[in-house]
Amino acid sequence: MQQIKINKILNNKLFKKSYICTTMYKLYLFTLFFAIAFSSLSQEISYFENPVNRGDFADPSIIRVDDVYYVTATSSEWAPYLPIFTSSDLINWDLVGHVFDEKPQWTSHSFWAPELYYHNNRMYCYYTARRKSDNVSYIGVASAEGISLDFEDHGPIIEYGTEAIDPFVYNLNGVLYITWKAYGLDKRPIELLGSRLSDDGLRLEGEPFSLLKDEGIGLEGQYHFKHGDYYYIIYSAKSCCGPGSDYDVRVARSASFHGPYENYEENPILYGDGGDYISCGHGTVVETPDGRYFYYSHGYQSGDNFFLGRQHIIHELQFTDDGWIEFKTGNIAVNRQPVPFAGTEQKEVEDFRDNFNANELNPEWTWNYPFSDIDIKVDKGSLILSGKQIEDNMNGTVLCLRPQTTRYDYFTKVNNVNGSFKGLTMYGDDKNMVAIGIAGNKIEVKSVRDGEESVLYSSVIKKKKPYFKIEVDKGRFLTFHYSIDGNNWITANDTVFDASHLVRWDRVARPGLIHIGGNNEPAVYDYFQLKNK
Repeated sequence: MQQIKINKILNNKLFKKSYICTTMYKLYLFTLFFAIAFSSLSQEISYFENPVNRGDFADPSIIRVDDVYYVTATSSEWAPYLPIFTSSDLINWDLVGHVFDEKPQWTSHSFWAPELYYHNNRMYCYYTARRKSDNVSYIGVASAEGISLDFEDHGPIIEYGTEAIDPFVYNLNGVLYITWKAYGLDKRPIELLGSRLSDDGLRLEGEPFSLLKDEGIGLEGQYHFKHGDYYYIIYSAKSCCGPGSDYDVRVARSASFHGPYENYEENPILYGDGGDYISCGHGTVVETPDGRYFYYSHGYQSGDNFFLGRQHIIHELQFTDDGWIEFKTGNIAVNRQPVPFAGTEQKEVEDFRDNFNANELNPEWTWNYPFSDIDIKVDKGSLILSGKQIEDNMNGTVLCLRPQTTRYDYFTKVNNVNGSFKGLTMYGDDKNMVAIGIAGNKIEVKSVRDGEESVLYSSVIKKKKPYFKIEVDKGRFLTFHYSIDGNNWITANDTVFDASHLVRWDRVARPGLIHIGGNNEPAVYDYFQLKNK
């Protein structure tokens, strides 16, 4: 009997020990499972959406100086000239200024395809503009000390043939070279030409030489770099601009910088298929501190987003086993991409409001410099806008923004009374625009198409300092409103106005403020606001 009790006690202790061990093991497995799951979750890839820099800025150039990325781009027929953006993560960008606030003396207009280059503690900007004396497009250069962004123009550096555009600078074993697109207006194949540059980057040395010839599909927007045994040229071909654009990205390589170059038989390596993008191209590559390569270019989005213009997009590239280039997300340009750096988040598009309380104009504003010599004053919460119209421009001076979404409203309040026309506009150029505004006591909606003006609405009001609003849908459908008190709105058009025709060959229309009249009768605005929907 005593032995039975002892056996029961021993069995009970063994059971408890077994039970405790089993329970602890299960708890261990449970903890291990959640630790692995949490670790996996924490390493899950995050994504961003192209475009990374919204708005119409074609032909971007990117460089990295230490841990900061710098981008500039085409400004075309808008001032200030050649915007500059900075970023620390490649997906969130801030406008920090422009290469030029005033035109260089040798230029007239068409500021295209600038190229940034950093050398000997100076930042260079090589850019295309039309020469004032004959309106031929040539290449100029400006430079700034360090990263001050205080650029000084040094004038034209390449005045070659009937056109020289799209500069790029490459350092070959300590010797600088510049390449450019030539013969684009001639009855002969386009070529990429190159020349040695002086060490200070300000003049050509030696005779130009040919690097690559067009195969009948276009050739421009080149980027040169070396990887492994090969020198590569990433370039763009086909049609750059407008609704029919089929621009794409291609690559050629050579064992020597001077060539001969072999085109990749799998070209194009990046293109739009009508899904997210109709076309893309004209970019440059930047290397991250950890040795990865990102191609930063522009792209026309499909559908309504086309009316936002050529926006900045990035795709990470990699090398194939046989030494060619491909993109990690494939050869079709797409919005969704893995974030370049873990832990970064893409910011939402912000609304814009200017109460004109600053001492100077907000750098987001742009104006139509080929058609008007603008006169702007920011004074105690008001903007005073006027300008001297140039040549045959009959449609005034405008101050506009680059739209970043396809659905938005924009507003203003006119703060003075005179005979000039003042209000809101959607502006393509001096001969293609639409506006709602007031002159004297008459409110009008006027449309100008190919230089022909038509009045779509007219009404006389007693209060002569009204508010105006334009609603935008799908990037191009406009509804015009005015108000006496800023709360109760009167609609000025029965059907929406289709502004599709305001798209110019190389740029899209912009919303903003307008003044039509003499300098002695300026427009005074209380505020401007753009609200995205």
